[in-house]
Amino acid sequence: MLPGYLETVLVQISVWALPVIIAITFHEAAHAITASALGDPTARLLGRVTLNPVPHIDPFGTILLPGLMLLLPGAMIFGYAKPVPVNIARLGHPRRDMMLVAAAGPISNIFLALLAALLLHVGADSASWFSEWWVQTLNNAILLNLVLAVFNMIPVPPFDGGRIVTGLLPEDLAARYARLERIGLVAVLLVLFVLPYLLSQSGIRFDPARYVIWYPVQGLMEMLARVTGHI
Repeated sequence: MLPGYLETVLVQISVWALPVIIAITFHEAAHAITASALGDPTARLLGRVTLNPVPHIDPFGTILLPGLMLLLPGAMIFGYAKPVPVNIARLGHPRRDMMLVAAAGPISNIFLALLAALLLHVGADSASWFSEWWVQTLNNAILLNLVLAVFNMIPVPPFDGGRIVTGLLPEDLAARYARLERIGLVAVLLVLFVLPYLLSQSGIRFDPARYVIWYPVQGLMEMLARVTGHI
């Protein structure tokens, strides 16, 4: 018989592992497949045009980091895969096609969330341990994929949303905006998560993630529930 805490951790890993691996794999594969279809063979030549998760996995970002966050009570599950390399010069219409490549990742996550919501109609009514595991895993998949879609659509490079904004801007402004890619990820993480935590230690409430991530995710969840007949 496993100790209660260890059993709880193993159950949490089991209901998060598949959603995390599938969500990240589809996201990166969608980028690679779209880039290849639009003329850039870079990702295909590196074996990234595949739904096999192994080529996309980053040992720290895909496995260790989400695993560690599972151990922290109340922590948001966060992870990432190896970025898909794209040679914009090889694309047929570089600015337009780069926007399509960027959008493919979040769109794949919306599709997975929709699929998970539909699958909740299958096997969810039986009273068994598998039914409980199935429902919890699918609910996690819905939440995780919607969070990934919204998070990646933040309009700051190197996020997918930032690359879409860069493609929409006039060329001179786009070149300057693209330079944010060097600091964009760190800046967003600091503003959304680190700064609110530090301010909360002084009793100051500052929660931009509620407006940038959670409200959009809640809206998408309500839309999915209506579309899939859960409301």
